[in-house]
Amino acid sequence: MDRRLQSAVSKSAGDVLSTRARLRVGVAADHGGFALKEHLVMMLRRDGCEVIDFGDGPPAPDDDYPDFIVPLARAVARAEIERGVGICGSGVGASVAANKVAGVRACLIHEMFSAHQGVEDDNLNMICLGGLVVGNALAWELVQTFLAARFSGEERHRRRLAKVADLENNLPTKTS
Repeated sequence: MDRRLQSAVSKSAGDVLSTRARLRVGVAADHGGFALKEHLVMMLRRDGCEVIDFGDGPPAPDDDYPDFIVPLARAVARAEIERGVGICGSGVGASVAANKVAGVRACLIHEMFSAHQGVEDDNLNMICLGGLVVGNALAWELVQTFLAARFSGEERHRRRLAKVADLENNLPTKTS
C-alpha cells in the first residue's frame, strides 16, 4: 500500500477509536470465512474495538452463511452495532444475504478505493469479504479503511439513499 494512504488509514482508524467511546463492530462468517474472521476479531480487539461475534465457531463444513450473516445484518439495521463485517468463501453470498435486510448497505469489497468510497458516498454499513479470496493483511487494511471512513452527507448522496430506502419500503420511485 502507498505510504501516504497507509499513514492516512492508520491515522484515521486511530482518530475513530480515540474520538468514539468504543467502536462496536459485528463480525460473522461461515466455514469458508472462519479463519479470516478469527484473524480480524483478534486485530479489532487489539485496536480497542468492542467486537460482537455472530459465529460461526467452530466451523462446520455444512453450515450456511445466512445463518450467521443475517443476524449480523439485523444488528446493523437496528443500530445495535456501528458496522458489520460479513465473510464467506467468496464474499458474494454474504453480500447477497446481508442486502436482503432493510437498512443494510453491504458490499463485497476486495480493494481499497471502494472500502472508503462506499461509506463516503453510499453510507455503507457492512463490508463483505471472501475468506478464500483475500489474505489476512489485505483484509485488515480493508476493514481499517472501511471503519475509518465517514458518510459525506452530500445532498446527491442523501437523495440516492432515499430512493434506495423507498425501494426497501416498496414505495414508487422514478425507476419504478
